[in-house]
Amino acid sequence: MKPTSDGALLTAELKIAGRLDARFFTLLKALQDTGSINRAARTAGLSYKGAWLLLEQACNLANEPLLRTATGGAGGGGTRLTEAALALLAAWQDLQAEHRDFIRAQEARLAQLPALHGLIRRMSMKTTARNQFAGTVGAVEAGPVSAQVTITLASGVEITATMTSAAAQRLGLARGQEALALIKASAVVLVTDFAGWQLSARNQLQGTLSRIERGAVSSLVVLTLPGGAAITASVTNEGVEALGLKVGVPATAVFKASAVMVATQP
Repeated sequence: MKPTSDGALLTAELKIAGRLDARFFTLLKALQDTGSINRAARTAGLSYKGAWLLLEQACNLANEPLLRTATGGAGGGGTRLTEAALALLAAWQDLQAEHRDFIRAQEARLAQLPALHGLIRRMSMKTTARNQFAGTVGAVEAGPVSAQVTITLASGVEITATMTSAAAQRLGLARGQEALALIKASAVVLVTDFAGWQLSARNQLQGTLSRIERGAVSSLVVLTLPGGAAITASVTNEGVEALGLKVGVPATAVFKASAVMVATQP
């Protein structure tokens, strides 16, 4: 399941014979319309060589000609679809229409299950922010210039974000509203010992290190919070060594309220 450009939450790729997909039939349709492999390839987003490769593979699988090529003459040259290819294209178009109707019917069925529908919508956002938390708006404190928003997770953990008052108004933020908090891993600082110091960062979430994914230069360090939510920080390998970060070690994820982006559904 994933959202499409029109906001649909369900998608499924239709293929014939496990390999003839939308791109192949776009090529066939363009070939039918133009009679030119070159122009059809451009329409399908393929190179001339790539188009021929797809067509040749399909012809080999069909075990009968799908293309009819003419060279010059009174009617001019070009490439035409054979009856077999036209039948294949027509079958695809019929199946595709039925496939769209099926997906729409399942979307409607999903809409009758509000809890599941909401869950999938929350999971559907595509973003580079490593940390995404679903919760509800617990408080909105708006001033003339900036606003402070608190998002409460199901576990009771609170994340505070700051934004312009105009942004808060545009999002229509209100207490009890569903919202997502997004934080880039690079914005999260891990602290294992405050040594008596206090930090100005508004968000300080305590937890236990549960996973360390070491890379060539930096590591992704995962901190599991009370209630099971996890937050990831990007830490240099030198930092991992210097702090002695290991699975099971208690730590605090620290990040500024200004590093939190808030997303809501209209």
